[in-house]
Amino acid sequence: MKHFILAGFALSALLLHGCAIVPGQHMSTRSLTNGNSPESGHVKLVLITPDVLTSTQAGTSNQPIAPELVSYQPQPYQIGPGDSLYITVWDHPELTSPAGSQQQTVANGRLVRSDGSLFYPYIGNIKVAGMTIEELRQTISSKLGKYVENPQVDVNVVGYGSQRITLRGAFTKTDPQPIGAVPMTLNQVVGSAGINTDLADLSDLVLTRDGKEYHINLNTLGQGKGATSGDIYLKPGDDLFLPYNESREVYVMGEVIRPQAITFKTSMNLTQVIGRSGGLNPITSDSKAIYVIRGVANLQEEPATVFHLNGHSPAAFALADNFVMRPGDVVWVGPSGVTEWNRVLSQLLPISSVIGTAALANQRGL
Repeated sequence: MKHFILAGFALSALLLHGCAIVPGQHMSTRSLTNGNSPESGHVKLVLITPDVLTSTQAGTSNQPIAPELVSYQPQPYQIGPGDSLYITVWDHPELTSPAGSQQQTVANGRLVRSDGSLFYPYIGNIKVAGMTIEELRQTISSKLGKYVENPQVDVNVVGYGSQRITLRGAFTKTDPQPIGAVPMTLNQVVGSAGINTDLADLSDLVLTRDGKEYHINLNTLGQGKGATSGDIYLKPGDDLFLPYNESREVYVMGEVIRPQAITFKTSMNLTQVIGRSGGLNPITSDSKAIYVIRGVANLQEEPATVFHLNGHSPAAFALADNFVMRPGDVVWVGPSGVTEWNRVLSQLLPISSVIGTAALANQRGL
């Protein structure tokens, strides 16, 4: 009997001690806001309110297009090495189609050499690199005038080899695309290359021009009064990189039905994240303890931010609908007080069982 009494005292002590210590993860808002705590210097706690949404979400989905991209206007096409030109001299087929009129146009094209020169009958070598089509037409007409009365000349580019746009990443076709005499917009180039919609991150197309990177969100381009992809003309030498969405993940932990990592292609808000995780656990979760933990590259220079949503009222999810997630965000839902107490008991019951069994065995041995 003495052993049962001792066991009872031991269990009572453990239970009392368990009231003060809660096993598992928990988050104290007081520790984050207390300037004396170790975490306070590295973490900033922010309550999600309409004002916070306005300030923190600005630019996450409707990032304005750089003015220099919209204002750029293509210059007339300049001929370059590798281009193939079809030069027509009306009423003179021998000058227009030296390979024969029955041949395809490309077969009668005249290739611009690597040094930028071109040979043409009666004229000889002409330095054509850097000329516009109109400038070359006038040059040939002027020089041919010595041999042909009032020559009528037309020049067309039938093969482009000098001015290109490179494409990388999650495009269906990543072959370099030539820029021809007709200017090409971002919309046309992306449409021609095709997008792998299962793998592409549409929110961060990177256009590199003259050594400078421009980030473009294809999801929101053209929304409202902003520029569209049809307003952005591409320039020879531009590089387009469409990243993969493999790194676009948010991580859901704590008291939800299905804690998991969620990959998203376009944009996602906090409500959608919680919904994809099956919602808050109705038994174990504390709806007042919904947090979004947003890290930074260097904690020594800038504190990480913990956004707090009090979801006790259904109206709070109107805020969650407008809270745009970022890759790497961690959503954590805290446990309810009852859940914390049940966890204490679940850890103490095996101990009490062992104590009780040992006491019973000792009694029988007396």
